[in-house]
Amino acid sequence: MNIPIIAILFLAAACFVAWRAAPRESAEDAFVHGAGQVGLLGALALFGVDYFTSYFYAAGEMMSALHPHGLQEYAFIAVAVISGANLVFGGLYIYALGVFRDGGGAYSAALRYLGAGAGLVVAVVLIQDYVMTIVVSSLSGVDQLLSIFQQVGIAWYYHVALGGSLCAATWYLTIRGRAESVSIVVGLLTLFVILTLAMFIGLVVAVQRGVQPAPAEELLGAAPSVTQALFHLLTASMKGMVALTGLEAMSNGIQFVVDEDAPIVTWGRKHLPRLRSVWQLYSGAAGIGRLVQTAFILYGAITTTLLTYYSIHFNVFDGTGGMTLVGNLASIGFNQMEGGWVLYWAYQLLAVVLLAGASLTAFQDLQAVGWRNVAAGNLPEYIAFRNTAGTFTRPVTAGLLLALLVTLAVRGKTTVAVPFYGVGVFLPITAMGFSIRAHIAKNSTGAARLAGMFGATTAAMLAITIFFGQIIGKWHEGGWGAAISIAVVIVLANLLLIAPVGYRDPEQIRTIIREKSRIEGHVGSLVTWQAMRMQEYRYSILLTVSSAFAAVGVFRPMQPEKPPAAGSFDAWVFDNTADALNMLANDLPEAGAASSKKH
Repeated sequence: MNIPIIAILFLAAACFVAWRAAPRESAEDAFVHGAGQVGLLGALALFGVDYFTSYFYAAGEMMSALHPHGLQEYAFIAVAVISGANLVFGGLYIYALGVFRDGGGAYSAALRYLGAGAGLVVAVVLIQDYVMTIVVSSLSGVDQLLSIFQQVGIAWYYHVALGGSLCAATWYLTIRGRAESVSIVVGLLTLFVILTLAMFIGLVVAVQRGVQPAPAEELLGAAPSVTQALFHLLTASMKGMVALTGLEAMSNGIQFVVDEDAPIVTWGRKHLPRLRSVWQLYSGAAGIGRLVQTAFILYGAITTTLLTYYSIHFNVFDGTGGMTLVGNLASIGFNQMEGGWVLYWAYQLLAVVLLAGASLTAFQDLQAVGWRNVAAGNLPEYIAFRNTAGTFTRPVTAGLLLALLVTLAVRGKTTVAVPFYGVGVFLPITAMGFSIRAHIAKNSTGAARLAGMFGATTAAMLAITIFFGQIIGKWHEGGWGAAISIAVVIVLANLLLIAPVGYRDPEQIRTIIREKSRIEGHVGSLVTWQAMRMQEYRYSILLTVSSAFAAVGVFRPMQPEKPPAAGSFDAWVFDNTADALNMLANDLPEAGAASSKKH
């Protein structure tokens, strides 16, 4: 057997470039930026790896809903729907980063403009979505690994064991700190970009050489009617519209981003000053987040279009030849080079690692929402802990345990877990749309107000339509279960909030935010206000429950104490020049004593 020198040299060169591209945080950077804060490359890696790796399964899921019925020629309709939705939702979140600069995503937005009840729904649905992201990403990585050996149908406990191992590996990497996670993931994504470009160049060459498509497969039954065809197109659009969690993730975790201009913005200000409005849009921490979200919009549309085109041209889909769609195309593209099998194996193994690494996004999201929910009373106080590297280790560990339980519950089957993944994120996107609409209605005038409200309303209505469309499109694959699970999680969250463990007095809130989580400035003030609003909501629920029991002659032995008023958002976050929470605690001498009472 000849040694594939050219392929090995190309792979070695790609690995060297990826290694050189990976950023490394110096001691000086850690001092300047603060523990665990990241720049543009870090934000792209940690908050975008989930979105970027959807490349390996999104188009395959979309085409799998069409080609068994002979409808693959209409796939570009679904691509157009997906690209349009990405554009609408991306624009919504790019605008939202200018409004909610201190993070929190749809949770902060809903609390500010839609009420604490809506905020609680968003919070718990996002937690479910992040856990399912870990599960689906890890199990998809297992599928890619087993497909190399044509062993996808192996016993379920192997899927569970391998999936659990991948979950544990990304948990360990997250615990190690963001700087190390960034270095590894940026290197892997750089290698992915180089090999993907090589693959598509190979596909172009394959078309020029006249490589024959795979044999046509037998259709499932008779040709579908117009109504059935439209339903399959809906299903395809819903299946291909995945990983939009990345938009919410970036908005949620913006507090972990360095508040300085990205290098490309610094260069642009110097060399292209006439584009001042563009550089202003992408300046600071919010600008880094917007660059990441802009990359999402472009990347999703381009890659889905290319994969769909070559899927149709070569008549390959998930399952063709015992491989995934991307696996089939990689085999065709890389085999145009002598020794291309080396690159094919490297690409498939890289897919496994990156899909497992997509869990990093979810683990970062769990950190971003974890301490906020603890302060508000939505999670037990024990969860709030931040180590010296800036990592909230306990939310990460809790997410791992939940992911392992779900992996076992679905018996390692990706197809069972997929319907639960992605469905929940469209409720937060809906909340963000209506929140931005309320913000524009309050703060804008004239034509800008009308245009902004129309855009935000369009995004919100599109999100709620897709939410139901995902459930309907995946109904027979577990969509009904996803709808029930979301409802159950929301009810359980309300029960946890009104339980004694959900009570927070001002001193507890201050301790959780300032001491345990070590959050200062506007972000600390923002979460303080959120926590107080949630305690007001808790009090209203308790009154409602007490009134309901009193109506049938059952009375509580002790009425719940009314929490201090949260006040307006602007007073806490924008007009807050001192530590308002300390001031509040000092004004309420009974607060310390109240913290020891059971409610």
